[in-house]
Amino acid sequence: MPPPPRWLRRLLLAPGVVLLAIAVLTTVPAWALLALAASPFVPGRLRPLRLLWIGVVYLVWDAAALLALFGLWVASGFGWRTRSPAFERAHYRLAGWFLRVLFWQARWTLRLSIEVAGADPDTALVGRPELVLCRHAGPGDSFILIHALVNWFRREPRIVLKDTLQWDPAIDVLLNRLPNRFIAPGSDGRETLTEKIGHLAAGLDDDDAFVLFPEGGNFTPRRRLRAIARLRELGYDLMALRAERMRHVLAPQPGGLLAALDAAPDAGVIFVAHTGLDRMVTIADGWRELPMDKRIVMRFWSVPPEEVPVDRQARIDWLFDWWARMDAWIAENQDGGT
Repeated sequence: MPPPPRWLRRLLLAPGVVLLAIAVLTTVPAWALLALAASPFVPGRLRPLRLLWIGVVYLVWDAAALLALFGLWVASGFGWRTRSPAFERAHYRLAGWFLRVLFWQARWTLRLSIEVAGADPDTALVGRPELVLCRHAGPGDSFILIHALVNWFRREPRIVLKDTLQWDPAIDVLLNRLPNRFIAPGSDGRETLTEKIGHLAAGLDDDDAFVLFPEGGNFTPRRRLRAIARLRELGYDLMALRAERMRHVLAPQPGGLLAALDAAPDAGVIFVAHTGLDRMVTIADGWRELPMDKRIVMRFWSVPPEEVPVDRQARIDWLFDWWARMDAWIAENQDGGT
């Protein structure tokens, strides 16, 4: 469902989250007793209590972020200088701090660990813009990627996101103040999706990272089959055959990458694969997995600009080659493989 207009989100949703957080905090002992009483009747280790804690932590996290963002808005002259370089950096630092808090809680509550199996040496080097292409699978993987870029590699991400994420007030306020783009399905009558991506990728700085999820959505077996069928319907039989050989990823959609490469020809490209949350496809999967006890493994590959193909078809083939390589890596590393 598309989000309501911005003025409604600012006047109702954002203050509503802060008020709700206050109300929940004042009544949390009662909710905790109810969850504890229900725990013996629910399979798993204190599953209702853990779920309550996760919900309370995220609600308070969202409300605290909104209050901090309101403070930055006031300090910027009631929004006058929020787009200035100094306040842009302040918003990225704020995002990094709140992501560290979120993943500290995830490690403690969900027993979630994140490891990097390998990273090319220049992945972390600030000195050129990067296009970051990541697979999309499992809940929260976009949070994990942005956490890595901001807090590990000291990058300032630009992200293309679905407009439905603006239902979350903190994400809505923060990311709309930074150079990101929320997109709705279909064309808005002014510019296509690839044009929007090209405009956002233009003018990247040396510490910027332009983030794309070329699959267009979270991996599920059904979406994989739909993506293959769509390639056949469009007459791309060779690409469909290549997609059939990849068992753990969706066929990448090259339009966004092509537009970004045209807009940022001096950028390097980083491919990111991860595994650990692949099997959590539905809400029922998430409930069954609590507490998660998950080990998420990430792998970064860095390609310098001079190794990126120039020809359009060569770039499409190159993207599929890398996606096949990522698929093979995921197959080797699923379920604790090496």
